[in-house]
Amino acid sequence: MNLPRPQDFLLNAVSGTRVVVRYRLDNGFTDALGYLLSVTDGACTIRTRQSDVEIPLALVVAAKEVPPRPPHRIPRTAPQ
Repeated sequence: MNLPRPQDFLLNAVSGTRVVVRYRLDNGFTDALGYLLSVTDGACTIRTRQSDVEIPLALVVAAKEVPPRPPHRIPRTAPQ
């Protein structure tokens, strides 16, 4: 059985889709969670909370769509 490559998922995903992408670093792996901004044959750009991250597609080992971020909850106040 042939599983789809994560690069193919990214190349076919719609810009603005919320994704998580796992990719190789020199000393292991890391994840980028955010919104897909763009994809070319060579790299994808993910907008995370901290910054835009450009990831070479050759380093991607996994990628998938994730649900929207839950809304921010207002803290409850203690009854007085």
